[in-house]
Amino acid sequence: MSTILVTGGAGYIGSHVARQLTGHGESVVILDNLSTGFREATLGAPLVVGDVGDRALVERVLAEHRIDTVMHFAAHTIVPESVRDPLKYYGNNTCATRSLLASCATAGVRHFVFSSTAAVYGMPASGVAEESTPTQPINPYGASKLMSETMLRDLSAASALRHVILRYFNVAGCDPSGRIGQSTLHATLLIKVACEHAAGKRERIAIFGTDYPTPDGTCIRDYIHVEDLAAAHVRALQHLRDGGESLTLNCGYGHGYSVREVLDTVARVSGRTLDVVEEPRRAGDPPMLIARSDRLQRVLGWTPQHDDLDFIVGTALRWERKTART
Repeated sequence: MSTILVTGGAGYIGSHVARQLTGHGESVVILDNLSTGFREATLGAPLVVGDVGDRALVERVLAEHRIDTVMHFAAHTIVPESVRDPLKYYGNNTCATRSLLASCATAGVRHFVFSSTAAVYGMPASGVAEESTPTQPINPYGASKLMSETMLRDLSAASALRHVILRYFNVAGCDPSGRIGQSTLHATLLIKVACEHAAGKRERIAIFGTDYPTPDGTCIRDYIHVEDLAAAHVRALQHLRDGGESLTLNCGYGHGYSVREVLDTVARVSGRTLDVVEEPRRAGDPPMLIARSDRLQRVLGWTPQHDDLDFIVGTALRWERKTART
């Protein structure tokens, strides 16, 4: 059996994907420097501690484990931090990815699944993004991911490598069994932050902007449960193994919820009154960002199983309560 290298597999999304892969009987090895990931999130899968930009290490791992597929999650992901420290993001997200791709080319890796982001779209005028929507990122995080997409496409055009690029919208929730979750420090994603507050980890929760041209004045986002997102990666792997062409696909549910709707759901599911403060708009926040994900369903045969805000919040809240006790 061939082995899959999961970079960033000790992090939030990577660990959920690695768990699904092993659950399907796949052989997995994780490469993570544990700068933001957690050893316990690997659930016993083989872990190599190191950087994806370390070519000697990566090429040794690729050779020793006979890797034919790489799933690349290792990245910095905090948008405000990318604005404050752009070179950190271009270094880790873009330059390190270039190094990883070079190692893959040397080793003859056949398949590459890349963790990208809706941030590559910037602020689409309609608030809805399909894969053909112009890519106009408005922060270094989105730009760093778009550069990596370009490198991957160019390498695939020049070699036998085939790839699937998955552009995530707002990922939320946790493993329903509670084995792993989102432990990101200094998180900014709304559902996690709101559940941290409901679990007593934060004193209050802020709404940034209440005067957007939306029904309740707050931003609308497309939230996808991490388990459904992980399942899309498994489908992408099978697509490539079946000889499918390289693809770029959105990952979302195709509809959204406003900030107030999310906070109302967290309050109801948790049974707690939230301490909500209203702050001015943050620069660069689009009023609405929703995925057109028809291609993901049509081409990969992906069907969401957890398209329910109460369920998403419930799994996130259980994780925050569990980790609040430890």
